[in-house]
Amino acid sequence: MPMTPVVVVCMPERGHLQRLLPMIAGIAGRGRIVYVLTDPRYQPQVAQAGGRLIDLFQHHPLHDVDASSIPVPSRYVTFAATSVDSLTPRVAALKPGLILYDTFAVVAPLIARRLDLPYLNVCACHAAVPAQQIAELRQDPRVATSAACHAAVQRLQDCEAMPNAHPFSYIDNPSPFLNIYGEPPQFLDPASRAAFEPLAFFGSLAPELQTGSAARSPFRPGTRARTIYVSFGTVIWRYYQATALAAFEVLANAVAGLENVEAVFGLGGHAVDPALCAPLQRPNVRIASYLDQWSTLQTTNLFVTHHGLNSTHEAIYHRVPMISYPFFSDQPALAERCRQLGLAVPLTTAPRAPISLEAVRNALQTLTADPTGFANRLEQARGWELETIAGRPAVIDQICAFAR
Repeated sequence: MPMTPVVVVCMPERGHLQRLLPMIAGIAGRGRIVYVLTDPRYQPQVAQAGGRLIDLFQHHPLHDVDASSIPVPSRYVTFAATSVDSLTPRVAALKPGLILYDTFAVVAPLIARRLDLPYLNVCACHAAVPAQQIAELRQDPRVATSAACHAAVQRLQDCEAMPNAHPFSYIDNPSPFLNIYGEPPQFLDPASRAAFEPLAFFGSLAPELQTGSAARSPFRPGTRARTIYVSFGTVIWRYYQATALAAFEVLANAVAGLENVEAVFGLGGHAVDPALCAPLQRPNVRIASYLDQWSTLQTTNLFVTHHGLNSTHEAIYHRVPMISYPFFSDQPALAERCRQLGLAVPLTTAPRAPISLEAVRNALQTLTADPTGFANRLEQARGWELETIAGRPAVIDQICAFAR
């Protein structure tokens, strides 16, 4: 019998799509058609993985649906209530046997339930236990929920069998069928693990989709200097630009005082005013708007990171020791786990706390005092990544078994 297609739904979050790509490739490799409903700007990545992109926002542009809710993913709750009526027949026309979705895609389970299809969740963050994350968000001063989002929540409660819907439902969106986790098992403690059962570990890396990237290192060709890469990812710039730039300035000053060191600071593609970046330039420090992180880490000796999930595990894969400066959400917990495992050294004791030159020097001294220890622990953690990747065929089997 011909195999039914699989529909994948992903909101416009680059890191979330990155975790879905190896699953798309694995399912497509089994001969199934994989339709990927997401933002059209991801067309090259989806095509490379073997998927067929469909514009998720063709009839309901996200900006038109909700342009003001903070955190931004609350807008995905608004989108779910607004778009489910038009998206359901579009998905039905594809005749899928299964819907696979990024946790933030609140609309995906709604469509699946209407079509009586199984729906599998790809976890969006590190150990993001919904009850804990929601409690933190209710105290977060950033939160500003639009009237459109409030109306959407009411509709979800009344019409979509989501009696507990709220503006943070993008976090509280697990699957009763299977939840697929983007890290090796060693990064999820047993207490947190219970919140995600039934659970399969898949990891977040896709080395097989990174061919040809090694030639794009941002450091000087043939440099013998110690290379330092500083990046706080893409999402934090939405909310904490001033804090990030203040941290960059202290780090740039610290690097400027080091001999035989070359550093590159990445802005994650965020449009920062060049006038704000100019003071960060040093003879041995370069500011880059966007970098291919995979290739950058291949030639990096030290990574100063916010501990986004993808960034952390890419550093482990490339055996790069980390200095931690987390901002919010799951980042502090992942930074702490990396400290416990001996893979990273913290700059501060609290998220977004001011950084001192002394703290940077102490972190560097800790790393340089035990290079063999960090190398050995990173090698062990890299082994966990490879074991998880090696187990993917079995997870793909699990996923495809749900498709009708």
